[in-house]
Amino acid sequence: MRRLRYQVASSLDGYIAAPDGGFDWIAEDPDIDFAALYAQFDTAVMGRKTYLAGLEQGGGGMPPGLDVVVVSRTLRPADHPSVTIVGTDPAEAVRALKAAPGKDIWLYGGGELFRTLLEAGLVDTVEPAVVPVLLGGGIPMLPPPASQVKLSLTGNRLYPKSGIMLLEYAVAR
Repeated sequence: MRRLRYQVASSLDGYIAAPDGGFDWIAEDPDIDFAALYAQFDTAVMGRKTYLAGLEQGGGGMPPGLDVVVVSRTLRPADHPSVTIVGTDPAEAVRALKAAPGKDIWLYGGGELFRTLLEAGLVDTVEPAVVPVLLGGGIPMLPPPASQVKLSLTGNRLYPKSGIMLLEYAVAR
């Protein structure tokens, strides 16, 4: 079965975006192999806000060939033909994706969607790339209200040029 992996950039104080939704605080690091990262996935799942923020930045930020699923009750599929819009239960849609053949599924940004899918027992790993910055506020990685979930460290990697620390945790079942 495919895994749903929440892979997201986070400030050291746990925010995935600034208060205005901006992410210009995310450091670039030449040693991060984005081609190898993207090759692990064939599908990305995100919420409406993350999707629209990506469009504002110029195209959505997803590499070519990745199937994009956007969870939204307000977006019309006819207005966004290059993505799949899920307007119903996101847990049901992700269960179907996980059961289908393919590579891992990238849960791309979106703290509220992360919380929903985590509480449904569908998130397999939490993989924050911790950027050495304190935002002091913004959009949290896991917005309240949320239940406590145990994680088990399965990997880590330091990128010394930027100070980014990639952490990999399995969600305890």
